[in-house]
Amino acid sequence: MKTKFIILATMFVAALGFQVKAQTNKPKKVLFVVTSHDKMGNIDRQTGLWLGEFAAPYYTLNDAGIEITIASPKGGQAPIDTFSLNKSFATEATKRYQSDAALQSKLSKTVKLSTVNQKDYDAVFYPGGHGPMWDLAEDKTSEKLIENFYNHGKIIAFVCHGPVALKHAVDKNGVSLVKGRTVAGFTNGEEEAVGLTKVVPFLTEDLLKQLGGNYQKGADWSPFVVQDGLLITGQNPQSASLIGEKVLNALNKPVASN
Repeated sequence: MKTKFIILATMFVAALGFQVKAQTNKPKKVLFVVTSHDKMGNIDRQTGLWLGEFAAPYYTLNDAGIEITIASPKGGQAPIDTFSLNKSFATEATKRYQSDAALQSKLSKTVKLSTVNQKDYDAVFYPGGHGPMWDLAEDKTSEKLIENFYNHGKIIAFVCHGPVALKHAVDKNGVSLVKGRTVAGFTNGEEEAVGLTKVVPFLTEDLLKQLGGNYQKGADWSPFVVQDGLLITGQNPQSASLIGEKVLNALNKPVASN
């Protein structure tokens, strides 16, 4: 009887150890939220997602074994800003995307934002393009999703125009998630350089300052990313690879919320 008990106890401990190991080895999951908006204000120009800001972080995380889900307000095909497909803006990541039929298919079948839940992911990331200024900046589902990620101690990351999704997001006390935090985003100088200052509904730099953020920036068109606790923000398309690395590093070690 004693021998039988010892055998059963040993089996239980072994099974428990296997379960703990399985949980430890469980892959991290990141939600990418992209725009569904494809019209550039009142001018005759298409907009949407800036491909480089999506592709670089995607491959950085995916190559590290991170599972990625792509969601958008409307679901389905995410519009890609045609300017970001120009050869002059090509990067190693965008070139890889162009020959990646699987990822192209995945981006054409984004899940509807209203169907996702923060409990299924370890972090959320918002790439830019000008599209978010018209939809994600005012999207209530996106707003609540960001708040839920943050309030559950999870990384929230944004690059270029992506930070505009923080426009109405608040913490548990009803205070803007930007207020008092160090943030980066597309600069006024960069917006002026692309000739869209009078076309966009507001300026990303101005918004982040108005929300009470400690806005920081590097030289125009240079990589610049800042992290303030759970919040990671990048300045422009050139910051795409760096923000992907920052998110990956944050997923691999505990980050204190603030």
